[in-house]
Amino acid sequence: MTSLLKKLAFLVSMLLSASTFAQENAPIEMATGLYQSGKIYVVVIIMALIFVGIAGYLIMLDRKISKLEKEQK
Repeated sequence: MTSLLKKLAFLVSMLLSASTFAQENAPIEMATGLYQSGKIYVVVIIMALIFVGIAGYLIMLDRKISKLEKEQK
């Protein structure tokens, strides 16, 4: 059973990597348009803020869970 899963995972990874090579030289129109207009920096800042917010939330949640685990023991 596990060898079947390994073969399936290998096949899926090969198919995914093949599709990335097919689009290697194609320019991404949205990214070039955002870069030319200077809006790419706004997108990067918003993505960074979202990442920092999620990371902060996870750290806060980890501290609360650790505190509850210590109280339970």
